[in-house]
Amino acid sequence: MANERKNIWTELATKEAKGKAPSNTKTPEGIDIQPFYDADDAPDGIAADVPGVAPFTRGVKATMYTGRPWTIRQYAGFSTAEESNAFYRKNLAAGQKGLSVAFDLATHRGYDSDHPRVVGDVGKAGVAIDSVEDMKILFDGIPLDKMSVSMTMNGAIIPVLAMFIVAGEEQGVDKAVLSGTVQNDILKEFMVRNTYIYPPAPSMRIVSDIIEYTSNDMPKFNSISISGYHMQEAGSTLAQELAYTLADGMEYVRAAMDKGLDVDAFAGRLSFFFCIGMNLFMEAAKLRAARQMWAQIMTDFGAKSDRSKMLRTHCQTSGVSLTEQDPYNNVIRTTIEAMAATLGGTQSLHTNAFDEAIALPTEQSARIARNTQLILQHESGITDVVDPLGGSYYVEALTKDLADAAWELIDEVEAMGGMTKAVEAGLPKMRIEEAAAMRQARVDKGEDVIVGVNKYRLEEEAELETREIDNTAVREAQVARLDKMKRTRNATACATALTDLENAAHSGQGNLLSFAVEAARHRASLGEISDAMERAFTRHAATTRVISGVYENAYAGDPEYKNLQGRISEMEKTPHVLVAKVGQDGHDRGAKVIATAFADLGFTVDLSDMFETPEEIAEKAIKLGVDVVGVSSLAAGHKTLIPEIIEELKINGAPHIIVVAGGVIPEKDYDFLRAAGVAEVFGPGSNVIDAANSVLGQVQGVRRNIK
Repeated sequence: MANERKNIWTELATKEAKGKAPSNTKTPEGIDIQPFYDADDAPDGIAADVPGVAPFTRGVKATMYTGRPWTIRQYAGFSTAEESNAFYRKNLAAGQKGLSVAFDLATHRGYDSDHPRVVGDVGKAGVAIDSVEDMKILFDGIPLDKMSVSMTMNGAIIPVLAMFIVAGEEQGVDKAVLSGTVQNDILKEFMVRNTYIYPPAPSMRIVSDIIEYTSNDMPKFNSISISGYHMQEAGSTLAQELAYTLADGMEYVRAAMDKGLDVDAFAGRLSFFFCIGMNLFMEAAKLRAARQMWAQIMTDFGAKSDRSKMLRTHCQTSGVSLTEQDPYNNVIRTTIEAMAATLGGTQSLHTNAFDEAIALPTEQSARIARNTQLILQHESGITDVVDPLGGSYYVEALTKDLADAAWELIDEVEAMGGMTKAVEAGLPKMRIEEAAAMRQARVDKGEDVIVGVNKYRLEEEAELETREIDNTAVREAQVARLDKMKRTRNATACATALTDLENAAHSGQGNLLSFAVEAARHRASLGEISDAMERAFTRHAATTRVISGVYENAYAGDPEYKNLQGRISEMEKTPHVLVAKVGQDGHDRGAKVIATAFADLGFTVDLSDMFETPEEIAEKAIKLGVDVVGVSSLAAGHKTLIPEIIEELKINGAPHIIVVAGGVIPEKDYDFLRAAGVAEVFGPGSNVIDAANSVLGQVQGVRRNIK
């Protein structure tokens, strides 16, 4: 019967296509997408799946959204605790049901606002938190015994969670009543996001100590949100995101069990966090496959409780799918991604604002993003049916195909001894970087269409009003409050608590979060708590490298690519580029893609280390004798940090070194950067080959002038 149906369809489709039979499409995950699916393509046994019953493919609850819709969250943090608090209160009044806190990069990396390494980062991509005093202001007037709070924090998770607990105490809320989630997912930081502080092994101790503490003392709190979001943002395929997220989860379960915890004592409060991109059906299938796979994984770990086997997840629409060009298209993109998340059965959702490819969202753009979810809940009919896509031949086949591809990757990680070992060896990072470079090459060639970017582009873009943060004013206010706290605290009690924390870190004895809570009570700052552990653990430094061959293979036989290669090879001296990350921003996808493409074209390419200062970048550029410094900026620090690099080059006798900039930079800032000495600015969606041509032209122009 199956063959008969397929034959009938093939004959009809071939006639309609005027003699050519439709062919399969192969996805980046290696999955063949057929143009026609029927019952024989769906996996066996799907009819037996029931929502609320293991393996939970169709949902973790029997009623899903027919009983209660997903939680609308808005991930936000605006420079100061005062401004963020006002934003939270307004959103809660407008229908938001939970808080998701975004911290600035200085906080993520364990630095107080007065640290010299974070001058350009304070308050730029989230709220600055230096102490319990900041945390109390952040939640002023927000009852922590009633409000669920999600905090995206990994590297500095110990001081941030300690300060949250103390802020609750001083609001009159016992920690046993606090509800919410901390991300606390450090393994993915070593793969993609890079806001780590300590090396992998002590970082895993921190994770397990938090799981232990919350299991014993905070029964309503989720101790970890295992995150695939940043993997997809860094360029992973959906199979990689699925596999490496679940493999991270397996490693955290092992770490908790090694502490002597029974799996059913903590597993029910593990949660997950996935990115939702533009492939609607694949994304919905990913969430279904994730639940199915996690149920099997936890069964294998010996879990008895169904709650331990449930994969509960928060989702966020993709940031990397947003475009600077024709930005109102992003409203549509976010809507499609929100539909995919809800059709896949997420428990909560954050929808990105349409202007986030350019800057932090405005009040208006944040309202549109939030209303997108309200419209889906109240007007779309999605909440009327449990698992609306269940039984779709296509979606059921996709669910199985994605799971099969992910199991293969998990087996590869497990063969290396688990995710900590795989991360130390750099395997997942390498796989994701290769996938990111291949994706960018497909976009540059027009094989993957991005409307308004590489097809249907506007001749002229209207200027968009964006939010801008006065970094200098924010930093000055933070430093003043920090100074006041240090002057008025009990210095002896604070020093004793920090010494006890450091000794616990050195000895391996005791729970680090417990010691940090005591230090926070005595008004130790975030930087002081982080430093106490750093003296015991050291600070991790990643090895940067450039992968090769991806662009060369993608552009094989392309005449424009070959012409550019030829021009570079004919130059008397190969043009030399330093691709630089400056400040505390850890998003390095763009930098890695540029480095890979330029190296394949024939440029000599060096990559800076992560988290370097403008002085360090300039010093390295001069020492290497480069022609160009290409600065990747994704955290709104471009107006502070890039001019500082240019000034350092001038001071040190190298004004001839060209500086170009790329990343999330609003077009209204281009003139400012050019006036500061930036030769070229490449915004989101820039074609890499066009960028290489521009950079080559700049190098040739400077060399002609020098001659």
